Amino acid sequence: MRRDARVYLWDALQAADLLSEFSKGEDFVSYQSDAKLRSAVERQLEIIGEALNQLSKVNTELAAQVPDLGRIVAFRNILIHGYATVDDALVWQVLTERLPVLTNVLRRLLAAQ
Repeated sequence: MRRDARVYLWDALQAADLLSEFSKGEDFVSYQSDAKLRSAVERQLEIIGEALNQLSKVNTELAAQVPDLGRIVAFRNILIHGYATVDDALVWQVLTERLPVLTNVLRRLLAAQ
């Protein structure tokens, strides 16, 4: 049984909200020095990537409205399969610069469903 596309949007949005919560009051130096924070951030980014990957399989039209979906899924693959080469600076950039835009898109798409 296929899951409803809204579930994947909701999963991605919940992970994005957790990322905002986890990173509140943090800076790059504190991020780099806190293994637990890095691990938590990477896990939620993995969830976003996987949820959007699954969304693309159940509703291509809806998935097409997510900017950079392919890059998000590719980043998830790097986090999971290329764990030894994860660049903390890139993760921090995604967290601080790209996540707010994605969060807004996910909220808008979910509200429209």
